[in-house]
Amino acid sequence: MDLGRQDRLADLRLQIARVGAPHKARPLPFGLRPVDGHLPGGGLARGALHEMIEAGPASEFAGCTTLFTAGIAARLQGPVLWCLARRDLFAPGLLRAGLHPKRVIYAEARREREILPLMEEGLREQGLAAVVGEVSRLGLTASRRLQLAAESTGVTALVIRRWWTMSEKELVHCPTAAVTRWRIAPAPSDLIPTPGIGRERWQVELLRCRNGGPYTWILESCDEKGRLALPADLADRPDQAPQRLATAR
Repeated sequence: MDLGRQDRLADLRLQIARVGAPHKARPLPFGLRPVDGHLPGGGLARGALHEMIEAGPASEFAGCTTLFTAGIAARLQGPVLWCLARRDLFAPGLLRAGLHPKRVIYAEARREREILPLMEEGLREQGLAAVVGEVSRLGLTASRRLQLAAESTGVTALVIRRWWTMSEKELVHCPTAAVTRWRIAPAPSDLIPTPGIGRERWQVELLRCRNGGPYTWILESCDEKGRLALPADLADRPDQAPQRLATAR
């Protein structure tokens, strides 16, 4: 074989490898040093599966978790596919978290078991910024399929765990292939003289992170651009985690 033909074949193999290679993009930062500094790469991995769980009273409605997820989707560029089987998604709430309803493509399924196939199909569309799905059940096999689909296109997958019964709630403890698992709960807000003014606070727990460790933050909820914030009265306080660990030992 002549050298010119070998070079052309090598170039063709390289092009094929690039087409078949998983899509890699820079992580999406939260814009908060304590959070981004704890995440591998300095932010939330794009083209990967992330799992969100609600804690606290009324956790079955996943209100805080939905806004947390909408804030992440709002900071990505492009349309967002939102797959759901329940008709309780409040579009003005998404707007409050920075995600304009015009950016959202709603895929309403008749049964919850149709959600995961819808998500997988959506994750194979490169034009989407993110695919969000609300499910009670997410097993290892299904989550691996979502992770592979997200890796192949670079579209971020965000799963919100929902439940109505205690047995469904217990399912969130089962292992999945999600790169990160988060738990969001309402936290007491700063006391201000006028009720109804101010920003809600959340306890944001990173329960599991591939190539990282768990951590917990108290953060202010998403603003109109999907950005979280550190509470002003907590931002300058020293990190208490080392002291808590030392005390526990």
